[in-house]
Amino acid sequence: MMKPVKVGIIGCGNISGIYFKNTAQFEILDVIAAADLVPERVEAKAAEFNIPKVYYSGEELLQDPEVELIINLGTPDTHAEICLAALNAGKHVYVEKPLAITLEEGQAILRTAEAKGLLVGCAPDTFMGGGIQTCRKLIDDGWIGQPIGGTAFMVNHGHEHWHPDPEFYYKTGGGPMFDMGPYYLTALVNLLGPIKRICGSTKRSFAERTITSTPKYGQKIEVEVPTHVAGIFDFASGAVISMITSFDVWGANLPRIEIYGTKGTLSVPDPNGFGGPVKIKLPESEWKEIPLTHGYSENSRGLGAADLAYAIRTGRNYRASCKLAYHVLEAMHGVHSASDSGRYYEMESTCDQPEPLERGTIPFKEI
Repeated sequence: MMKPVKVGIIGCGNISGIYFKNTAQFEILDVIAAADLVPERVEAKAAEFNIPKVYYSGEELLQDPEVELIINLGTPDTHAEICLAALNAGKHVYVEKPLAITLEEGQAILRTAEAKGLLVGCAPDTFMGGGIQTCRKLIDDGWIGQPIGGTAFMVNHGHEHWHPDPEFYYKTGGGPMFDMGPYYLTALVNLLGPIKRICGSTKRSFAERTITSTPKYGQKIEVEVPTHVAGIFDFASGAVISMITSFDVWGANLPRIEIYGTKGTLSVPDPNGFGGPVKIKLPESEWKEIPLTHGYSENSRGLGAADLAYAIRTGRNYRASCKLAYHVLEAMHGVHSASDSGRYYEMESTCDQPEPLERGTIPFKEI
C-alpha cells in the first residue's frame, strides 16, 4: 500500500465540509490538521471529522512538519497569499478556484512552485467526474467527428437573493466569469485542448444590488465589476466556442454546454457537478442519452487533490494542474481585456489537455 500524503486544510467555511468528507474516502490522503481564523468553525470541523490537530491560523498550520500537502480553502482574495506561504514553507498545495485574482499572482505561484520543486493543483476537479469524462471519451472516440464549435451558458440573477454574504461577487475578483468561468472553461479545455485567442464584450447592467437574503437583508451593494460577460473563444484545435456568463438574467431556457462536431452534437452536463446527463444527436436520429462510462458521478470534490497526491508519491502527471488553472485564469482576464480594448486578446499561456481519467485510477477506500 502506498504511503498516504499528510494533509492540512486551511479554511473551514461552507465548502470545507465536502472536502473533509470526501478526503476520508481516498487511501492516498490523510487529513491530520485544520486551521481557521474563527475558532468555532475549525473546532466544529475537527470534532465532526476526527481531525487530530487544530490551528487558529494558516501560519501556525504551515509550521507543522508532518503536513506535506495544503488544501487551500480560503476566500479567493487570499488564495495567492496562502499558496505562496505554503510553497515557501515547503508544502505542496491544492487550492480552490480560482488560482489567484490577478495574472501576476498566478505567475508568482507558478514560478515559486517550479523553483521549489513542489506541485500545485487547483479546482475545479468537476471535469474529472463521470459526466464530463464520458463526454471526453465520446469526443476522443470520434462519435461527433471533429469538433468545430459550441456554446456555453451560465446565466442567473446573482447571489444577493440566497447567499448570506454576497458582496464579494460584485467586487474586484468577482463577477460571473470569475465566479463560474473556471468550471466552464476548465471543462472546455479538457474536452478541446487549450485556447488560442478571445474576443469579448462586457457590461455592468445594475450599478447597485439589494441583498434580500439573511442576515444582511436590505443592505446595498455597489457593483464594481461587469456582470454580463459574452465571449468567443478560439481553441488551438480549431473549435470556436460562444460563451455567456451573467448575473443579470431573471430566467433562461439554455443548455449548459454543447459541442458541435462534423458528425453530430454533444450535450455536456453542468460543469459545476460531477454527473450527467450526457446526450448525443447524430444525423437522422433523435437525441439519445448516453450511460456514463466513468465513475465519480456524485459530488466528488477532492478528487483533484487525490490525483495530485498520487503525483507527489509516484511522479506521474496530474490533471487539475497549476498550468491548466493559470491558462483558465488568463482566459477569464482575456475576455475582459478584449472588451476593454476592442481587440482580440491573444493568449500568452498554453497547457496540455488533461489526460483522460481511467476508471479506477484514483480508488476510493472503504469507510
